[in-house]
Amino acid sequence: MQKHLKPRIETVPEKKFIGLKQEMSIVENSTSLLWKGFMPRLNEIQNRVGIELYSIEIFPDSYFDKFRPETRFEKWAAVEVMETGSLPEGFDSITSPKGLHAIFQYKGLPSSAPVVLKYIFRDWLPKSGYELDRRPHLWVMGAKYKNDDPNSEEELYIPLTEKI
Repeated sequence: MQKHLKPRIETVPEKKFIGLKQEMSIVENSTSLLWKGFMPRLNEIQNRVGIELYSIEIFPDSYFDKFRPETRFEKWAAVEVMETGSLPEGFDSITSPKGLHAIFQYKGLPSSAPVVLKYIFRDWLPKSGYELDRRPHLWVMGAKYKNDDPNSEEELYIPLTEKI
């Protein structure tokens, strides 16, 4: 486990995305099907910003208060764009508002992510001086991302607000 994970805390500007979305749960995880539908159509998206791919998760308000693996959430396979004007058929757009994020560097297989997420939400967050904000969570897969490789690296953006 990566208990040594220390995030950097940054205010991230508004970001616009175009992609495909699907409702799922931890129990009924269809992430691979979502990406298999998205990747062959990637070049249909105009006005891209950078080379990064984004896995975006939008959770219901009580998701983390009463966590149950059966609870459904919305997941996106997306890319950042300058404008969301014209969308390819079947695609949607989403905007992540400007806000504070804890940015964690994650290295490893997707199957190891639940252990890291448990650490972030059960250990780090309660002691951090921050609270979880109800904005999209972003997994950023950049140049060091290697699908299903233990040396793969990505960044996890957890939306925060300061505790009052």
